[in-house]
This record gives sequence, C-alpha cells and structure tokens, in this order.
Amino acid sequence: MDILSERLLVIAIFILVVTTIETLAYSTRLSGARVGLIASALSLFNTLVVASRFSTMFQQPLTGKLIAEVPEGVNRLEFLENQFRILIGFTTVGVLIGIILFPTFIAIFSRAIIQLSNERGSIVTLTKKWFNLKGMKRVVLCFRMPKRGFLKGINKHTFPKRLFIINILISAVYTVGVLAAIYGSLLTEPKYAQAVVLSSGIINGIATLLLTLFIDPKASVLADRVTKDKNKYVFLKSYSFAMVTSKFAGTILAQLIFIPAAYYVAWFAKWL
Repeated sequence: MDILSERLLVIAIFILVVTTIETLAYSTRLSGARVGLIASALSLFNTLVVASRFSTMFQQPLTGKLIAEVPEGVNRLEFLENQFRILIGFTTVGVLIGIILFPTFIAIFSRAIIQLSNERGSIVTLTKKWFNLKGMKRVVLCFRMPKRGFLKGINKHTFPKRLFIINILISAVYTVGVLAAIYGSLLTEPKYAQAVVLSSGIINGIATLLLTLFIDPKASVLADRVTKDKNKYVFLKSYSFAMVTSKFAGTILAQLIFIPAAYYVAWFAKWL
C-alpha cells in the first residue's frame, strides 16, 4: 500500500517550507544586531513569523481531507497515524534545513534589513527587490556553509537552558496541534468529532501565547543589549542557537507525544 499519496506529498512540502521559514526567522535578530538596526530586524522577524503562523491555518483543511482518502480494506487509524508521523518528520527536516541555511540567511537578512531601513519599512518594495533574477544572484552570493566557529563563545554560562527546555515543549505542542486534533476526532464519538477538530485552534493559540510571553521578549532584550554593548552579541547568538536546536528537539518529541496528545484532545473537547 503506497502511503505517499499526492495530497500527502503536497502537505509535506507545504509544512517543510513553512517550518524552514519559521526557523530562519530567528536569524533576523542576529542580522539586525550586526548592522545596528534592531527595529527593522524586529519588523522583518514579525513579518516572517506572522506569515508562517498564518500559513498553518491552511494545514487543518488540507490535512483533514486525508481522512476521506483512506483506502478501503486498511486499518484507518494505523494508516492515518503513519501519514501524520510522516508529516511530523517533514517538520523535523524543515527545521534541519533552516539550521543548515542559518549562516546564509544571517548574511541575506543583514542586507535586507539595511534595504528595509532605506525603503522606509516597505516590505512590499523589499520583496520586489529580492524576488527577481538580480535578487536571486545576491542570494547565491550570500551562501555560507555552517562552521564550527559560529559556536565560539556558546557555553553553559551564555546558553539559556530554561528557555531551551520551554521551547522544546512549546515546539512539540505546536507541531502536533493540528494533527492531534484531526486524529483525535477519530478516537471519540461522532457527535464530538467536530469539537475535537476545532480545538486545534486553542492548542496552537496557547503555544503562540507562550512563545509571545516567554520566548520573544527575551530575544528583544538581548538584541537591545547588543546595540549598547557589542560584547553581548554572544548571548544573542547563544539564544538563537538554543531556539533552533530546541525547535529541532521539539519536533522529535512531537513523535512521542502525538498519540497521547490525540487522546487528550479527544477527552478535553468531550468535557468542554
């Protein structure tokens, strides 16, 4: 039985692209600190994050249609579990691609932030300048392979261990939010199925709120400190490294909590 259907492949590529963008967004603050334009960097960061998080709204209806395409004569739950685990796996790959491209996009965003400042904050104009043949050539010239030197200065004193753990948990919840809700709708009575599916908005909303309350403010404070004291750059670099590696670990943890999360969502929606 071929589990890689055309729809699954489309959803997987969609998740791959969105997750890569989310991961690369963490490089914008490093770029802003390098060129001394933190406010412009935050504007670019917010644009990328809002775009990627908005895109996840399309994941629910796309993924939900997989239920209707389960072949006859197979175990429905087992088949869908395998498909959903493939999608979680693509999330992990998306983070890994983002980590590999991290040095490249620090260079790209450094140039983009300077241009954004010159264009008086116009994201549209900036996009036009980069999404053309000349812009693509600049992207190629900015390509950098990850080097061990990037880790210089990152140690137990600069590494934010608490934020690392928190972001692993948040990333895991955010990764399985939609998938656990859809799978959970099959684990409950039909009359509760719609409530279970719609509860994914609550799950992702809570994860987004936790990111906004605990993760993003820390980065902004560190970025401000770097503008005043360049010696603090290592702390911002440690933070960015912690966020992308914890996001990677979170997607792996998502594989472990997927089924328990689905059962919990089914129970939670039933007793709302």
